[in-house]
Amino acid sequence: MEMKSDKNKFIARLLLIIAAFAVPYSVHGQKAQAKTDVNRNAAQSKTAVSVQDLKLDSKLMAHEMPYRVIFPADYENKKAEKYAVVYLLHGLTGHFDNWADKTKLKDYAANYKYIIVMPEGNNGWYSDSATVANDRYESYIIKELIPEIDKKFRTNADKNYRAIAGLSMGGYGALKFGLKYPEMFFLVGSFSGALGAASWTEKDLGGRNFIAESIMSVYGAADSRTRQENDVYKMTREISPEKIKQMPFVYLDCGTEDFLIQSNRDYAALLYEKKIPHEFRQLPGKHDWRFWDAQIQEFFELSETKLSQIMVKAN
Repeated sequence: MEMKSDKNKFIARLLLIIAAFAVPYSVHGQKAQAKTDVNRNAAQSKTAVSVQDLKLDSKLMAHEMPYRVIFPADYENKKAEKYAVVYLLHGLTGHFDNWADKTKLKDYAANYKYIIVMPEGNNGWYSDSATVANDRYESYIIKELIPEIDKKFRTNADKNYRAIAGLSMGGYGALKFGLKYPEMFFLVGSFSGALGAASWTEKDLGGRNFIAESIMSVYGAADSRTRQENDVYKMTREISPEKIKQMPFVYLDCGTEDFLIQSNRDYAALLYEKKIPHEFRQLPGKHDWRFWDAQIQEFFELSETKLSQIMVKAN
């Protein structure tokens, strides 16, 4: 009864916080390096990046899907150069323009040579729905959007130059993609990830609001195959040693005042148990854009480090 009460309290907090937003020291002993906004702003590049809003006529979704792209400042001038790609996923109730509109992403992007792609995920949990035939957000991103980006723009289409990250619902989605398609990404990032989404039931959520509706629409009944196939905890517990060798590096973070902190700590412990290469940071912060604005900067810095390591190995 005590466990059920704790779960109900957790769900109640989830409903209140997500409705309101419409939107460390590592557990393994690594210090998180705190940096002030003043120092970061002083380091920003003066060279502007370019931004485009585009649409993909998706056959899987049966309608056009919008997405936003940020190009490196030198993209138009260096016609022979190919670029690494970072995919950024938004959260529940959000849209493809959130990352660029609600953070200083364009300023941060000016310091890196990345093509940054922000897909539309609506409230689809970046999964193929168990109940709506054309809500196929996972298949759309993997089978249509990524190939479209590699065909349309000058990307380096190798796994070693493709990263994916997201916040809340998007953090869950990014981790799921890394687990299901490790051959496609070198780095995965989850900021305040809603990692337990596939296990939440209508009973847990009350069935009276948009969160319950999105969960039930995507995952279906409590014992559905869709839930089993999209449960990141289950996938991680059952991962084979061979697949661990393929896994992208996982960057996991969550604010210590975030209602999702315990589930992220539990998942970090599971990564440690399975010996999956990762970094977990728990820092002062809530489930909000101030935290995510800071963490996208950390993710970009980590991506540079990982890319440098890949290039050293290649040479």
